[in-house]
Amino acid sequence: MTTTPGRFLSLEGGEGAGKSTQMRALSAALRARGHDVVETREPGGSAGAEAIRRLLLEGAADRWTARTEAMLFAAARADHVARTIRPALAAGRWVLTDRFLDSSLAYQGGADSIGADQIRALHAIGSEGLLPDRTLLLTLPLAEATARAAARDAGHSDRFGARDAGYHQRVADAFLALAHAAPARFRIVDATGPAERVTERLLAAIDDPA
Repeated sequence: MTTTPGRFLSLEGGEGAGKSTQMRALSAALRARGHDVVETREPGGSAGAEAIRRLLLEGAADRWTARTEAMLFAAARADHVARTIRPALAAGRWVLTDRFLDSSLAYQGGADSIGADQIRALHAIGSEGLLPDRTLLLTLPLAEATARAAARDAGHSDRFGARDAGYHQRVADAFLALAHAAPARFRIVDATGPAERVTERLLAAIDDPA
């Protein structure tokens, strides 16, 4: 009996876009449709990647240079892909990840000005260039996203959440540029309004064959 290949979905967006809430809701909705869903995240998603996650998110905002961050993210992603994502897809499961390569392209490649080519080169080495079948980009006006992130973190934001508004605007701009450059893979999803409505938009974006 041949196992049907799984489907790989990534959820992207800046701080405060509601990815964690939508990960839970979207996973539940996909399971209700009969899919075997693996929920995972980046940085993290495997034992080795979770260890690197702590290095990346804890400490002062300037703990690492942007290039060091890029290499740490790539190392975490390589372990995540090898230990979690590829085995799940081979078993016919659906994988839904909170962040993947596009976050590195937006944050380190875009906002930190390393450039997309270098980020993609690291990804080609570490993760053999694996890309999601569909990437769902949650978008929200920066002021609303900042307010949501502040309420969520209550003074305990990580190294990335603590960065200034200019940085987060560059991240948002980089995400949109990535989405417009790869329209077959990306779907831009409005994250405003009730969470239930956003989940409906995400499901429609997954179903969209165009």
